[in-house]
Amino acid sequence: MTRSFALLMACFAMSAPAANANEFELSFYTGFQTAPHANVTGNDPGNGVDEDVDFTPAWEGRPFDMPPYYGIRGTWWRNSTFGVGLEFNHAKVYADEDDAADNGFSRLEFTDGLNIVTVNAFRRWPEQFGDWTPYVGGGVGLAIPHVDVESDGGKTFEYQLTGAAVMWAAGASYPLSEKWDGFVEYKGTYSQNTAELDNGGELEVDFVTNAINLGLTFNF
Repeated sequence: MTRSFALLMACFAMSAPAANANEFELSFYTGFQTAPHANVTGNDPGNGVDEDVDFTPAWEGRPFDMPPYYGIRGTWWRNSTFGVGLEFNHAKVYADEDDAADNGFSRLEFTDGLNIVTVNAFRRWPEQFGDWTPYVGGGVGLAIPHVDVESDGGKTFEYQLTGAAVMWAAGASYPLSEKWDGFVEYKGTYSQNTAELDNGGELEVDFVTNAINLGLTFNF
């Protein structure tokens, strides 16, 4: 999935008209990502505790577990202040093991990962604070997580298209060279996830993630 997105970004970069030397940017980032409590509802046939699922576990991000939290973002700056583009964000969410076990699940996670693909719009203020350029942005798209769920009712272990997603971000970039910038930002996502279980059941959970990102941008 990441290779396909990178290829899409490369094609997007090559097809963008060349109004100026820094019109298209390709950004890569990682960071520290968390997820607050989120309610899980649905049904899990064969679950040894209760086939009707309705509980609120604690969720962890564990951004440095393999594969780590990361993102790839392509932005086409239509002018000096406004840009549009695409983004792939690989987040991770693990249900607390005790909370999951108390409700009949030996595994309940979206860890390879909670993948979010969005179409974005950004507004920036070039060199507003010396060499620093602050920016804000948002996007809408889809959640394509890897569903990893296991209980007495069976195991589900696959990628699924589970629902809509949005993202929001605010940060600042700093020029490192003619072609490279560094940046730091806050990034959040919200995704609606309806996961189909292989045993015929279904789980619904809406996730919010929060992250502090550090990244590099290459200017075409």
